[in-house]
Formats: sequence, structure tokens, C-alpha cells
Amino acid sequence: MRTNALVGAALALLIGFAIQSGGAQAQNFEGTDAGFPAPTGDSGIVPDGSKLMRLFDGGCILTEGVAAGHDGYMYFSDITFTKFCQDPSGLYAQAGNIWRYDPQSGDTTIFRSPSGMSNGIKFDRDGNMLAALGADYGGRMLVKTDMSSGKSYILSGTYNGKSYNALNDISIDEQGRIYFSDPRYLGHEPVFQPGFAVYRLDPDGTVDRIITNGGKTNGVLVSPDQSTLYVVSNDNGWLGFMQLDETDQAPTVSRHLLQAYDLNADGTVSNRRVVVDYSELYPGQPCSGPDGLVADVDGNVYMAERCEHRPGIAVRDAQGKELAFMSTGEELPTNVGFGRGDESNVLYVTSGKSLYKIALGKDGYQLP
Repeated sequence: MRTNALVGAALALLIGFAIQSGGAQAQNFEGTDAGFPAPTGDSGIVPDGSKLMRLFDGGCILTEGVAAGHDGYMYFSDITFTKFCQDPSGLYAQAGNIWRYDPQSGDTTIFRSPSGMSNGIKFDRDGNMLAALGADYGGRMLVKTDMSSGKSYILSGTYNGKSYNALNDISIDEQGRIYFSDPRYLGHEPVFQPGFAVYRLDPDGTVDRIITNGGKTNGVLVSPDQSTLYVVSNDNGWLGFMQLDETDQAPTVSRHLLQAYDLNADGTVSNRRVVVDYSELYPGQPCSGPDGLVADVDGNVYMAERCEHRPGIAVRDAQGKELAFMSTGEELPTNVGFGRGDESNVLYVTSGKSLYKIALGKDGYQLP
């Protein structure tokens, strides 16, 4: 009887500990209210009462490329424009950081520095980190990091023997093919490619330039049903804004588009169409155009829209109709990414020099 009592007491302690541990795991860091206007639109997408919560505010100029690792952490880029981001002495520039955010504790720590000016980040089905490296003392290449060993590998460093412009964003299809965009917004390095494009890297290492009529390509996204490749064109008319003088005037013509292409079984694309033309959507209003994008399991697209008169995250259907909107106040957002596991319905947002999250009514699409 005494033995049974001791065993029972031990089991009770273990069960109590498990419940407490499970509760701690389920109660992720909540963040602080960002104070942005309340979201609008379909409550099935953004439930009543949901709001963007600030998690981190320690970037230098521009956070970007947030993505959920298989290890439970969220990773995002910190693009440290070398003109503005130096050490405390002001003598030495940074060359980008990748931060790692812990949803359980709310702690954010440096994962890699310098990052090679990483921008877009994605994780493949094996849990490897893929990063698009830009210019301004960046790597201008596509790299893969084995998260178990920490070793990085160059997936593609040049095309036709010439450096890329400045890689920007990444998407992966269920065949393991990687799609990446190559615009140029800043950097002192010479430009060798003939224009802006989207490239496809096949599992055998072959790289093809598949889109040359997409304008200044930025965000890329393979739809969950694998039938569509969405491509953002965000053309501000500049190759290196940091080289401009204060007296230089902005371009009078710019194009800000969300485009869609049929994605064929062999990884080629066809049938380009414009889903949203932001100059037509907001005539006469200041709008620096769309940026990063992701999809939920139903195929709705979540867009970081950098429109000065209405910055925020728009949720759009395949025809471009707005279903919901999450304002980022006066900040211009850059990218979005869904969490994994018990955070599969949590959308993370990079905006300004910060990281935010919001609980939604939809789960995000991730590679199976």
C-alpha cells in the first residue's frame, strides 16, 4: 500500500509537471499592442479583437523576409543600409543581420551577422534555410544553410557567368524547385545582368531565367495548388537610391503590380496577367507598391502593401479582391510569414525596424 501511494504521488507530480509544461508551451509570448488601427474585413480571416502585436523593435533600418524554421523559431532579415548603419564609432558599416525570434520567451537574438545582406528567407522541406542575398556589400547569391551543422552552401552565385543584380525573394514548389527574384534597389556594385528577372533553380542545380517581362520583380509566391506563380513588380525607377543627391527628383513613371502566371508542370510559366495595378487601385494616392507575400491554405494571398496613404497587410483572393486589411499605422511593411505548429494561424509581419504578429482565422500554407 505504501509503495502504491508513493507511485501515485510520483505520478501526480509528473502529471502536474506535464500540465504546467504543456501550458507554458501553449502560452507563447504575447507581445505589446502596436497601437495600429483595428483590422477590417472578413472576420473569418481576421477574427474580431485580433490585432498586430509588437515583438521586436531593434532593427537598424528595415526588417524583412520573416519565415518559420522547423526548430520552432522565427527568422527574419535586418537590412542594414551601409549609409546609415554603422558601429557606435560611426566608422564601420554593418552588412546585414539575420535575427532569430523565440515565440515562447519573446527573446530575439542574432543568428548570423554579417548576413550577406539577406532579404527573403524560406525553409525547404528538409528544414534548410534558403536566403536571397542582396547588394550593398552583400553576397548577391542564393544560399542554403544546413540548420543542423550551420554550414552554408551557394546554390547559385552567377547566371551566364555574371553576378546577379541583388536577390530579393524566394518561393519553393512541391517538386523542390526554387524560384527567386533579382531586382536592384540599392548598392554600389556594378550591374551585369541585362535586366530584372525571376529565375528557377531545379533540384539538379540547373538555373533558368523564366520571367523577363515581369518588370522590377520583387515578391514571388507559388500558390498552394501549384498552378500559379505570383510575382510582384515594384519599380521605383532607381537602381541605387543611396547614390542619389538630395536635389534629385523621383521618377515620374513607376509601376507597382501584382501579377500572376500559369505555373506549368515542368516549372515554366505562361499567360501573364495583372491581378492588381496599384496606380489604378489608388489613383492619385501615394503608393510605393507591394512587397512580400504569402498564402493561406485556401489560396488567399497576404500582401505587404507599402502605400503611404494606407500601409498595411491586405488579404486578397486570386482575382485581387480585398478580403481583409491589417493596418500598420504609418509604417511601410515589407514582408509576411506564417508560423508553424500551434502557430500555424499566426501571421508574422516585418515593418519598419520591427517584428509583429497577429492571430488569424486561417492557417498558413507550408511545404508538405
